[in-house]
Amino acid sequence: MKHLLSRDGAEVLAQLAWSRVLLAFDFDGTLAPLVDRPEAARLREGTAALLAAVCRLYPCAVISGRARADVAARLGRAAVKHVVGNHGLEPGGGLDAFQRDISRARSLLERALATTAGVDVEDKRYSLAIHYRRSRPRRAGRAAIEEAIERLPVAVRVVPGKLVVNVVPARAPDKGDALVRLRAAERADTALYVGDDVTDEDVFALDQPGRLLPVRVGRSRSSAAAYFLRDQREVDRLLARLAALRRRGAR
Repeated sequence: MKHLLSRDGAEVLAQLAWSRVLLAFDFDGTLAPLVDRPEAARLREGTAALLAAVCRLYPCAVISGRARADVAARLGRAAVKHVVGNHGLEPGGGLDAFQRDISRARSLLERALATTAGVDVEDKRYSLAIHYRRSRPRRAGRAAIEEAIERLPVAVRVVPGKLVVNVVPARAPDKGDALVRLRAAERADTALYVGDDVTDEDVFALDQPGRLLPVRVGRSRSSAAAYFLRDQREVDRLLARLAALRRRGAR
């Protein structure tokens, strides 16, 4: 992985800013700092202002594991053109069937995990997020979640996260599918995508040189992303640089 804000990365960003590009971002841990309580997540004021500026200069998307309405309400005044929720499936087709599958899975998982302390099942209508941050020991909480999911009679896909296990319908599109669809809708030559978690690997693993610049928040040897930012605060530096490059090109 190469540091995107290094000297080598500067040339890559300059070329990107001159191109027909879609900018796409995860929310939690990328645009917003990670917090103990998901409902408390919000953009810092500086990030909100920078995102709003970037949205005036580029077509932008946010592709989040949150429900679409939830993440849209957290973007402040930024005119984000495309907001995608539930790990890439919302909006989209087949939502009624996905909702039925998730509703059934939720009731079974809540029953199975009722006696496991510190585990919370978050219903996002078309997917579930099972949090075990409060579980002690956390390893036992995660093991109980995995065992309960294995027993489900509903076909689901499991997406691990940071102290959370995400459950999505087996046939649902993922973040990679959503990114490709949005890039085509924008008729963009390429896309930049910034994310920080396992669910973002669905984008990083697309392996589309010249058509995708995958960037991970936090360096990781196991990630398929080609570039990294050192931490979530460097997202602000990236947004500022992207805005400056596009304004410079316009002049």
